[in-house]
Amino acid sequence: MDFEKRLEEAISRGQRRQATHAREQADQAVSEEELRRLHSQYRLDLSDHIEQALRRLPDHFPGFRYETLSGDRGWGASVKRDDVRRGGNSFSRLEMAVRPFSSSQVLELTAKGTIANKEIFNRTHFQRVGEVDFESFRQMIDLWIIEYAERFAAQG
Repeated sequence: MDFEKRLEEAISRGQRRQATHAREQADQAVSEEELRRLHSQYRLDLSDHIEQALRRLPDHFPGFRYETLSGDRGWGASVKRDDVRRGGNSFSRLEMAVRPFSSSQVLELTAKGTIANKEIFNRTHFQRVGEVDFESFRQMIDLWIIEYAERFAAQG
């Protein structure tokens, strides 16, 4: 095989490699965009569930104030209260949020509970966006709120 023929074949192979690489990048961009879309859908549904569930706590524990969370730390809600007691003031708070989409491509739920100035839990539940068991997230939200309510009621 002469040099000119080998050169043309090498150029052809290089062009095929480049076209394959461009297709793979386009597929990856579509996949990442789809993951972002899914994450956004899950985030909206879960943050609504968090808000609805946390809005109920002040009905059972007067003094708690509800607030919606959105921003860098995620989307969700919190309830908090300040108590004046003998021996000083105390602060109680339950905060739950769905973290923003990141390069790790996971759906991440965070919760932090504090009762009478003591952190009782700081938890995270996450799954890869493409493999999310949505119902497990809803159950986790309910479980953590119920656990917090029980522990707060036990404080008296």
